Amino acid sequence: MTVGETAGGEFDASGVATEIRAAFDAYEAALVGNDVAALIGFFWDDARATRLMTEGGLYGIEAIAAFRKNRPTEDLARELTRVDIVPLGADVGVATAEYRRTGSGRRGAQSQVWVRRPEGWRIASAHVSLGG
Repeated sequence: MTVGETAGGEFDASGVATEIRAAFDAYEAALVGNDVAALIGFFWDDARATRLMTEGGLYGIEAIAAFRKNRPTEDLARELTRVDIVPLGADVGVATAEYRRTGSGRRGAQSQVWVRRPEGWRIASAHVSLGG
């Protein structure tokens, strides 16, 4: 039996969704506040972590950390226009979001696979698309 599972193998989907949403919201605050250390810390500390974007992919926590340390810091404020959390099990779920950057008006979307690790919920894989 894993964390969040019942003896019958079922899991508390509502509870998992609430936990992932809290982690998602904390990540969002770090993102718009450009808290680089926190942003890196939200990702799974593993060579298999991924972050895909329009410009290409980042593979492994080292590549993700390097990107975070060097990304532009303007036009970070944004309005989330939709957020969906889909629990897939007691220890894994997907968060998807659509947003509009408040400065430029550019629209984007993201998806994140969240996994429960001993240190808490972490992003194992993310995809970010930002339009014009």
